[in-house]
Amino acid sequence: MAVTKHWTVDLYIGEHENGVTFAEARLITHATDGLRAVGKARLNPHDANVPEVGDEIAAARALRVLADDLLDVAADDVEDLTHQPVHLESR
Repeated sequence: MAVTKHWTVDLYIGEHENGVTFAEARLITHATDGLRAVGKARLNPHDANVPEVGDEIAAARALRVLADDLLDVAADDVEDLTHQPVHLESR
């Protein structure tokens, strides 16, 4: 029977007083101390103010950074096991 694990990613989205939307992504697992990444979005003065779009951009950027950080952790783990340099590409 396959084993299922549960990892949780929490996204916290807000806006600074200067109008910058930010998102913080936190990965929670039993195997890591937790990974945290931040993404930001700023409204172009020529664009319509649609807060949902800023939320989406900031969240996507935070998740992209979190994914890259998780690949780095995995590469470090493989290097520790194999004692060989490893480079994992995102696809």
